[in-house]
Amino acid sequence: MELKDKLLSSFLAFEENVDMNSDIHEVRSQAIKDFEEMGFPTKKQEAWKYTSLSKVLKHDYTVFPKKEDTIEYRDVEKYFIDDIDTYKIVFIDGIYSSHLSATTHEKIDACLMSSALNSSKYKPIIDNYFNTVAPKESLTSLNTAFSREGAFINIPKNTMADKPIQVINFSTGNESALMVQPRNLVVVGENSHVQIIERHQSLTDHPVLTNSVTEIYADKRAIVDYYKIQNDNHSASLIDNTFIEQHRESICSVHTFSFGGNLTRNNLNFYQKGERIDSTLKGITVIGGKQHVDHNTLVHHIEPNCESHQDYKGVFAEASTGVFNGKIIVNKEAQKTNAFQSNNNILLDDKATINSKPQLEIFADDVKCSHGCTIGQLDDDALFYLRSRGIPLKEARALLMYAFANNVLESVKIPELKARITKIIAQKLGVNVGYSL
Repeated sequence: MELKDKLLSSFLAFEENVDMNSDIHEVRSQAIKDFEEMGFPTKKQEAWKYTSLSKVLKHDYTVFPKKEDTIEYRDVEKYFIDDIDTYKIVFIDGIYSSHLSATTHEKIDACLMSSALNSSKYKPIIDNYFNTVAPKESLTSLNTAFSREGAFINIPKNTMADKPIQVINFSTGNESALMVQPRNLVVVGENSHVQIIERHQSLTDHPVLTNSVTEIYADKRAIVDYYKIQNDNHSASLIDNTFIEQHRESICSVHTFSFGGNLTRNNLNFYQKGERIDSTLKGITVIGGKQHVDHNTLVHHIEPNCESHQDYKGVFAEASTGVFNGKIIVNKEAQKTNAFQSNNNILLDDKATINSKPQLEIFADDVKCSHGCTIGQLDDDALFYLRSRGIPLKEARALLMYAFANNVLESVKIPELKARITKIIAQKLGVNVGYSL
């Protein structure tokens, strides 16, 4: 049975076992109909021209884990940013893990999506925000149909989250192949601020497919810092769909660090619905082997006097493949827009590939918009200079690649996270670096 047919046949059984209010039931029913009509995306679609899901979809995935599993903290401690105090929302094979989590309802809500969907307390938030910015698209609709669990983060008006929030999804390998579909909702009120770190981590060599959807709402003058760490096993594939709606004078940034996994597809979409909004999208990709990472971004400038900054750096070794498909849309009414987009890549080996397609669609006449793309190799003169100073070849190459990625790293606002990312990059490059950038 093909995966699409298996998912369609599993939907009725899923609905029977999930206690949801009638409104959510209607949303789910429409979503599964949309998915049935559209199916999985293929390379015939322009947005998926360079990324094929055919090999990922061939496995016989278990849609619902047969049993819950427990993990000892000591076995997964290295995957947490544990040198700072954080709230933690942890899931194991898609099921909430209470003993690894540290949630809260004091001043802010950092808790479970399932609780919010079934609670009368949060019904106004769910009615106003759940599934209202995510578009009608095949994988997003599939997630909506099966969404049951994930992180629910609600930051009330005039509130600063007292510490960052970590959202971590572990896969144990209890199933021969597993598909999970976490659904996250983040609502940040007027004049509020939150920092969130998200990670998907497989603990097995069994195939794992994650189809994740995150909706983020930033009210007036809200500040959201979101960090995605993608350093999974080569048997794991991730389709990450993130949709952000911003309102007047809000500031939102998303940093995506892609280092591992079989196939990774990041769909990141910003919608600016107000004036004097600032949106930042930054990413670093360092991959090798036959890994595949695809960044598909959109910033839609709808109203005037707003800014957006996109800066993606990629280092590709061996037979790895990178894709950058970035789009900026500036509406006719969005005068005085300042939009910047840059994608710079280094190919370390002849078989490495990068497909880059920066795009601008501008309908306003008083704007400052720019985009650019570079693809090349390490500078031989700079490499010779470092080697002439007694630095070994491997370390010299690593230094140049660190310098290449530094302007992305320097905007990370959590020092401990910045140090962790620096360490991961050093490990990917096979060197020991006794400092952080």
